[in-house]
Amino acid sequence: MSHMHSRRDFLTTAAALSGGLLLPQYNWAMGPGPNSKFAGVQIGAITYSFRSMPGNIDQLIEYCTSCGINAIELMGDPAEAYAGSPVANVGPMRMGPPPAGGQPGGQRPQPSEEQRKSMEDRMKAGREWRETVSMDKFSELRKKLKSAGITVYAYKPNALNPTSSEGEIEYAMKAAKALGATSVTVELPQKSEHSKRLGDLASKHKVYVGYHAHLQATDTAWDEALAQSPYNSLNLDCGHYIAAGGKNTKESLLALIEAKHDRITSMHLKDRRNKENGGANMPWGQGDTPITEILTLLREKKYKIPVSIELEYNVPADSDAVKEVKKCVDYAKKILVG
Repeated sequence: MSHMHSRRDFLTTAAALSGGLLLPQYNWAMGPGPNSKFAGVQIGAITYSFRSMPGNIDQLIEYCTSCGINAIELMGDPAEAYAGSPVANVGPMRMGPPPAGGQPGGQRPQPSEEQRKSMEDRMKAGREWRETVSMDKFSELRKKLKSAGITVYAYKPNALNPTSSEGEIEYAMKAAKALGATSVTVELPQKSEHSKRLGDLASKHKVYVGYHAHLQATDTAWDEALAQSPYNSLNLDCGHYIAAGGKNTKESLLALIEAKHDRITSMHLKDRRNKENGGANMPWGQGDTPITEILTLLREKKYKIPVSIELEYNVPADSDAVKEVKKCVDYAKKILVG
């Protein structure tokens, strides 16, 4: 499964598995609520970080509260399931295993005609639901999260693609507003006409589109999209930027944040080794992402950029995603407040 495909489908898979799993129970002292804003810097998490665990809304609230997180970038599936989507809790279609040994040129089994028809039916049902759904349940979800002390600053549904209808894209932006988010997030388009399309609709709804880049990140990768609309922005992944290597260095990353700080609506933070060191995702403090320098810059410059912890390193056998995200929260807190 590709990285982007797994990101879209992690919660549907978890939901399908949850019936047969015993969910660990986390206990916390019920006080004024979680707080992960340290020295003016909002530390949050993308709920993709909990993809290895069952992930309905109540479970995600439990995970965030246990980690002390009070703000999130919310993936689309749990919100859509809460709002009654007919397809949000259906697991991803399985096309068979990858080629044996991962040999170049190998091909996965192609979907059968029946599987292809099933995928088309699911896409059609999801599209029709998004194009007509009321925002009442999304507003209700905002209140539910708020009662647990959690706000949503970004929303990432699988509804902002080149193949998405205009109704789906407008749904994403209306849902983001109902959730209290200031932006939706999506992968940086390969074609400029799509970022222009998204930017135009974002201007209509007054919701920012934060574009996320992987190893294609450069200092100029976002420039065309930013010029197309004041509502096009960066969802800057600092770990991917460093892993790209080459001209992407600690110094250039910090300079990019300073130069574009007013166009960065959210940030992903992970620790990755740079290209020269293999590019692997690592526990915080063991990679090449300048986490200390990034957080210190946000604190000192008072940039109001929410920082999403994105857990992508392998979870140790004696741990789980909640414990690892909590370690990241504590790591950030120590940098920001000592």
